[in-house]
Amino acid sequence: MAQFYSAKRRVTTREIITVTVNDLDPFGHGVARHNGKALFINGLLPDERAEITITEDKKQYARGKVKRRLSDSAEREKPRCPHFGVCGGCQQQHASVALQQRSKQAALSRLMKQDVDAVIAAEPWGYRRRARLSLNYLPKTQQLQMGFRKAGSNDIVEVTQCPVLVPTLGALIPGLRECLSGLNGVRHLGHAELVLADNGPLMVLRHTAPLSSADKAKLEQFSHSHQLALWLAPQSDSVEQLSGESPCYHSDGLRLTFSPRDFIQVNDGVNQQMVATALAWLDIQPEDRVLDLFCGMGNFTLPLAKRAASVVGVEGVPALVEKGQQNAELNNLHNVTFFHENLEEDVTRQAWAKNGFDKILLDPARAGAPGVMQHIVKLAPQRVVYVSCNPATLARDSEVLLAAGYQIQRLAMLDMFPHTGHLESMVLFEHK
Repeated sequence: MAQFYSAKRRVTTREIITVTVNDLDPFGHGVARHNGKALFINGLLPDERAEITITEDKKQYARGKVKRRLSDSAEREKPRCPHFGVCGGCQQQHASVALQQRSKQAALSRLMKQDVDAVIAAEPWGYRRRARLSLNYLPKTQQLQMGFRKAGSNDIVEVTQCPVLVPTLGALIPGLRECLSGLNGVRHLGHAELVLADNGPLMVLRHTAPLSSADKAKLEQFSHSHQLALWLAPQSDSVEQLSGESPCYHSDGLRLTFSPRDFIQVNDGVNQQMVATALAWLDIQPEDRVLDLFCGMGNFTLPLAKRAASVVGVEGVPALVEKGQQNAELNNLHNVTFFHENLEEDVTRQAWAKNGFDKILLDPARAGAPGVMQHIVKLAPQRVVYVSCNPATLARDSEVLLAAGYQIQRLAMLDMFPHTGHLESMVLFEHK
């Protein structure tokens, strides 16, 4: 059979080469130079030498695989998790926390063309207060698989422990596996979502066929014996409460209730510091009018309302708008109003925007806020704080403010997800 050359496919050789790593990218890959371009190698740290093979050779960069490590970095650490390297959850447990933070700082600084002047971090272990455990029943062995997805695969890594989970949730794993394995409807389970609220742990169990009354009784018994609020999800977009009380968490001392499916920040320690920092950077005065865009259920909005004359929270998800208003009433905050709007449209035309705003905070999803930036410029606030979970879209959106005469006053790296490739940040812009 004839083989034809494809310009899109570069043939790699199995030749072993020796390289020295000089950098660590935000995703935990060692970076070396080879043939004049960047070479990314998973599992290597700066100053380490290794024999590697090239696995992918592109025009601008290449990727390699370690055959033999010849030296160890002083910042190499033994991973705490027995599943590290197979589970897709963490990528950097082999690197010291200090090295992880430096590499993320450097990446953020390069993207923003600005020095990072603060790192906001909390405990690097036992910090995740939310996790989704995948479930899969194997008919041949009559065993239930429970765990996290493998890196780059839908296969499940059977997890016995997880050192980044808050200990309360980690302790539930063995008993939960036993309970779910004993259900008559075990083959119809989709996933189990665990959340640690401030008033105790909860579980949402996704099932694709109705559960028998016997199975529900077993689940209720498990929930009572572990002081666990239990919710069932017969459809992917709805939940029904079986036991326990509605969950809540605190932001700046305020109590926020939420539905188990609502977004809350996974790292409580960093969230508390992030909110406090945003309030300090905005320098909220008692006469200020403040706008919070992509406000969710009020994580920033309600703390802002404690200090400002009036606050408007704007969100694209109607259920979160309703929840935000409920949380305002729960905390006796009467100077804050929540609105449901399409944030791609010109919000400056809305009645609530006619008097303008002194300060604006925005906390968009990974796609950033390209449709909003020009509207922020039109509103002409003195200060803007942008909280970001994607540095690439942050850098893009920042250009609009910089072009309008705003300057970056502060830039912080948020270590929201230690041991992973996630890079979160926040920026203070001020108009001079």
